[in-house]
Amino acid sequence: MNDFSELVNLRESVRRYKNTPVEKEKILKIIESCRLAPSACNSQPWKFIIVDNPDLKEKIAKTSYGPLLRFNKFASQAPVIAVLVIEKPTWLAKIGGGVKNKDFPVMDNGIISSYFCLQAAELGLGTCMIGWFDEDKVRSLLDIPKNKRVSLLITLGYPAKDRRKKIRKNIKEICAFNNYNS
Repeated sequence: MNDFSELVNLRESVRRYKNTPVEKEKILKIIESCRLAPSACNSQPWKFIIVDNPDLKEKIAKTSYGPLLRFNKFASQAPVIAVLVIEKPTWLAKIGGGVKNKDFPVMDNGIISSYFCLQAAELGLGTCMIGWFDEDKVRSLLDIPKNKRVSLLITLGYPAKDRRKKIRKNIKEICAFNNYNS
């Protein structure tokens, strides 16, 4: 794939996965692409925990839904769940973030998540970012220190169905030139 626009159109939130393992080489290629992503002051304030052990993966998946809210049930189908942990920024990024009232590590985790999903799509894999999960349970299951935040769960696997048409806002609704109201 040589066209970035084609890659962006290919990437979607996948909620049905084939029961096919994801090759470790592909996972490592995704992580290598993430390693090269930009971050504020080159802090690289992230760590991925790749969960591919079926029993542990099922426990992690179950943190994203409960007895009443089962909208993330698809997470159990994915052969892999990547858990993204926010790490400490460099002192310069931390000071800059304080001065400008910006949470640079959260922004950086957003960037890295996009790199993860786009590289996966280029490799023929599907992903879905999940922000609704029991962070304390995930922390406990993966021995993540209490002073760390879990940013996202990202499901990863081979999509089980064809792509769907993307529904997005009109470009005029999301972009203005030279002032907010133009």
